[in-house]
Amino acid sequence: MTVPPDREPDAGAGRGPAAGIRRGQVVGIDIGGTKVAAGVVDGAGRVLDRELRSTPGRDPAGVRQTVVEVVTALRARHDVLAVGIGAAGIVDPDGGRVLFSPHLAWRDEPLRDETERALGVPVVVDNDANAAAWAEWRFGAARGRSHVVCVNLGTGIGGGMVADGTVRRGRWGLAGEFGHMIAVPDGRSCECGNRGCLEQYASGNVLGRRARELAGAGRPAAARLLELAGGDAAAITGRTVTAAAADGDPLAVELFADVGHWLGIGLANLAAALDPEVLVVGGGVCDAGELLLGPARESFRVTLPGRGFRPEPPIVRAELGPEAGLVGAADLARSAVPVVPG
Repeated sequence: MTVPPDREPDAGAGRGPAAGIRRGQVVGIDIGGTKVAAGVVDGAGRVLDRELRSTPGRDPAGVRQTVVEVVTALRARHDVLAVGIGAAGIVDPDGGRVLFSPHLAWRDEPLRDETERALGVPVVVDNDANAAAWAEWRFGAARGRSHVVCVNLGTGIGGGMVADGTVRRGRWGLAGEFGHMIAVPDGRSCECGNRGCLEQYASGNVLGRRARELAGAGRPAAARLLELAGGDAAAITGRTVTAAAADGDPLAVELFADVGHWLGIGLANLAAALDPEVLVVGGGVCDAGELLLGPARESFRVTLPGRGFRPEPPIVRAELGPEAGLVGAADLARSAVPVVPG
């Protein structure tokens, strides 16, 4: 995979100290609630080497130490000159601190400076969804597009935007919290403290929760889901529903159609507000493919304001899968701290 000359990133697109061009490698790290994934990424977005660790619970110092461990392991095999981190949390506008994370104990955490001090190389930190959006624009489903909105469906719903070669983070770095748009006033309670947020209707958690509710109530239609979960309704997850839907299970297909319906409404709202050229949908829930995206497109078409009289952005599946975050983080670091493979 090569990057066209007109698609080289703006050196100001990343965040971190600028430097003269040097030869070496860049490591990208994706820090999530359950795992820390790291990889050496070349200038074409290819992951050349990998390390994976479990996220050490709710221990900020332990997370930093895990980052040091994975980079140290990769440095034993590569000349690493910069590190990019995609963090599952709210990152300040300067990219130095993780202000808050719902899944980790980060509270005003000086992640960049502490990691730079430990590693002795420049570090660039951004929100993980921003990093994934950047990766899809540079190397994936949004290549060649000027205005991109990415929506990641996982435990919750996150997102990122790239416009004219720049990640759009908002004034305070808080843009992209698409999952907390209100879809149903006074609807289901959300972990953010509000009610009726989109991610309570269109996320991986929703698939698992609804399936557990139906199986726990003894619905005959949930027999296949129970079978896949070993007869334990509490063990049903979004992945269980995905596997059943792939086999054509009617209830699983229906659950995906419902999630797709709400996703389409959310995407129509984003299109109305942001007018993107393309909408990229990623995350583990997208393993179901058209079982999710088909209903989403239908709902989108009947909800989009001005439908029939405006360009309709396509809704496409992300291409880079679970490595999008670390690939994007590495490339953002390469943009901010110019490093060429060597």
